[in-house]
Amino acid sequence: MRETKRKKLEAKDWRIGTPKDFLGMSDEEEAYVSLRLKLAEGLKARRQSRGITQVDLARTIKSSQSRVAKMEAGDPTVSLDLLVKSLFALGASNRELAAIIARR
Repeated sequence: MRETKRKKLEAKDWRIGTPKDFLGMSDEEEAYVSLRLKLAEGLKARRQSRGITQVDLARTIKSSQSRVAKMEAGDPTVSLDLLVKSLFALGASNRELAAIIARR
């Protein structure tokens, strides 16, 4: 955020912070949410880069297109297990999975 915008917002009593600050999350909770989002983003990027539709991925993992959409959106009802299995179904290696997790 630009400094000038931040100052204007703070002058109007807006608080500037992180989701962790606003939600009162612990370091562990923040790390868990971050991991889920990285895997979700990595899944979507890998699927798109391979030219595969959500429907095609759903068939591969024996699920539904709506479930794939939830996975890519970082929906909390989707298990980490399913996210990881789906990445492997798209051909991700352990090293590629590690790279997804290591991204900032």
